Amino acid sequence: MGDVLARALWERYEPVHDLVYFAPEAHSAADDLGLRGFWMGYFALRAAPLGPVTAPVVTGCFYVFHPDRVARALPDAWRYTTPADALAARLAAVDAAMRRLYGPDGVASGAMTEAADLAWEAALAADTAGRVLGAANQALDRPHQPHLRLWQALTTLREHRGDGHVAVLVAHGLGPVEAMVLKAAAGESDATLLRETRKWDLTAWQAAEEALRERGWLAGDGSLTGAGAAVHEEVEARTDAAAARPWKVLGEAAAARLADLLDPLARTVLDAGLVPPGNPAGLTGGPWESSRPAGG
Repeated sequence: MGDVLARALWERYEPVHDLVYFAPEAHSAADDLGLRGFWMGYFALRAAPLGPVTAPVVTGCFYVFHPDRVARALPDAWRYTTPADALAARLAAVDAAMRRLYGPDGVASGAMTEAADLAWEAALAADTAGRVLGAANQALDRPHQPHLRLWQALTTLREHRGDGHVAVLVAHGLGPVEAMVLKAAAGESDATLLRETRKWDLTAWQAAEEALRERGWLAGDGSLTGAGAAVHEEVEARTDAAAARPWKVLGEAAAARLADLLDPLARTVLDAGLVPPGNPAGLTGGPWESSRPAGG
């Protein structure tokens, strides 16, 4: 049941976390820090919990970005701001975005406080050995305001899951571009969007496609073979399993309750059109009934 909960909760917390990438308040916050362009803001705000790290560290942690994409942003971003100021700016941006989307009554509601406390408990239970981004976010101070406490807890859980996903990809011998080709072939994300935003050229993408064809995972028309679909399903299942501990510790009933509380928050973000179609996270914007936990 823990694996099912891990998938159900991810589908609900990913849209809320993604405000830090797609909400206009986040873009304005990065601009106000003096950061130059979307990608410098993205890398600085997301990597800020790690401290003033350099490009190779972030390239390793984030996994799917071409090193040149990261190197154009870091460490230059730390000439314009500090990790501490970036952390403050991202919370301020999320504060503004959540107040706009959910309204003053929503952020001050009992449901928001309940969700924040449940999510924080789950985030504290996240096993972070070998999970750099999860550990760095888990170590941050507990925000006083419930909606910010909720967002930070969900961010810890999201990065915890992402760290586990990278470990699964490495274990399957799937490099950054091969992982994205597999994801796109499974229909989770748009191939062109993935390749261009992660700054890989067509030659690298085609080489990854050929490598997957040689393994018998990709057909000539770019679709997954039966073996490739099985590998994709195994990667997702193992990612869910690696992300299950916080929900097992929280307990099935409490996790299902959190899923219910997050449901309208996630739908509001998706309905607002902030998360683009074919997004790299693989969010479809669907009703996700197939992963609804028992009692949810």
